[in-house]
Amino acid sequence: MKTNPEKDTELHDKINRETGRIKWSELERHFASGSVIWVSEALDLIDVALRIAHDDKESIKQWMSAGTVAKVSDLQAQTWAASDETLWASVVSPFVLVQAEKKQLH
Repeated sequence: MKTNPEKDTELHDKINRETGRIKWSELERHFASGSVIWVSEALDLIDVALRIAHDDKESIKQWMSAGTVAKVSDLQAQTWAASDETLWASVVSPFVLVQAEKKQLH
């Protein structure tokens, strides 16, 4: 694996192509296994996935400390299950990264 995520345009493009919207009900089994990671709307989902793929421990540690990346909580899962929320998702094995759709400003 390359060591500089900023220069890995090939993997960035692959992650971007493979990221899509999915209903929470389709992710519940992954949540049950503890592999679903929430990404704040303040971050770029593709960038987070790329840095996880590169094992960028420093960025991941900073995001976790800031509370902008975390395992999906039981409360989040219950809320999303109640409305069968549609989320953006990106797979970086063994994790599934999820992010709420960003609100558009008018």
